[in-house]
Amino acid sequence: MAKNPLVIIPTYNEIENIDKMVRTVFALPRAIDLLVVDDNSPDGTAQCVERLMTEYNSDSGNIQRLNILKRKGKNGLGTAYIAGFHWALEQGYEYICEMDCDFSHPVDQLPNLIAKCEAGADVCVGSRYVGGVVNVVNWPMGRVLMSYYASKYVQFITGLKIADTTAGFVCYKREVLENINIDKIKFRGYAFQIEMKFRSKKKGYSIVEHPIIFTDRTAGTSKMSTKIFREALFGVIELKLKSIFGQI
Repeated sequence: MAKNPLVIIPTYNEIENIDKMVRTVFALPRAIDLLVVDDNSPDGTAQCVERLMTEYNSDSGNIQRLNILKRKGKNGLGTAYIAGFHWALEQGYEYICEMDCDFSHPVDQLPNLIAKCEAGADVCVGSRYVGGVVNVVNWPMGRVLMSYYASKYVQFITGLKIADTTAGFVCYKREVLENINIDKIKFRGYAFQIEMKFRSKKKGYSIVEHPIIFTDRTAGTSKMSTKIFREALFGVIELKLKSIFGQI
């Protein structure tokens, strides 16, 4: 029997969102499994997930739809996803998604990302900017413009033909994660998302975009920082240089 698709959600201090997020994913019309990668949240996020596991998992039927991977400290978004990808590959998942816990990504669009990969795409990106339309809610105009033109900058430097290069709402086929050398990825913030797409394209995998409406978080605290932004700004140049010298 084929496994359900999997969505990986990294968490750090998401107690205000995690219960609702788990229930929202499991209320979807399509069955999707969930892995929470928690970086030792002091607010009890992991403990909330463990309580929910007793509700959603069945020991008698060996059904583990809700899973948690607990890490010892806060080590960055990129390393959390890489740990989750390794877990997913070991467990035999064929379609593996990534999504934030703050409801900025529309959970109801998860099945559509997966469907596009099932239909032939290797990677499907939930895109805020596909078709030139900016679908962002609750962001100040300055942040919208910064994000939009950051993607244009990444396109220019890397040659990626993707409108939303920094998007973190993505579905990957198993084969992609097996072959893009995820252990060599060094970036942790937005640049991690760029590098994943860049490596996928360099390996010849097809990337499509699916339009979404992105809504800024209403609960919890944003993890965005100037350090993460600088990493993305200069990281794309490093990626391009590595590519030129055959290191990717």
